[in-house]
Amino acid sequence: MKQDRSQALFEQAQKVIPGGVNSPVRAFKSVGGNPLFIKGGEGAYVVDSDDNRYV
Repeated sequence: MKQDRSQALFEQAQKVIPGGVNSPVRAFKSVGGNPLFIKGGEGAYVVDSDDNRYV
């Protein structure tokens, strides 16, 4: 699963928002991940900034 765009957005967000997100970012760090940046959704699906689709 690609996450290049989400990683770049997270790096930008860290410059202006404490921790880079306005929710428990520590949970992502404890499992070795970065938060996803959701760009849209329809029905039961959401799509992140890297065009990955989730139910």
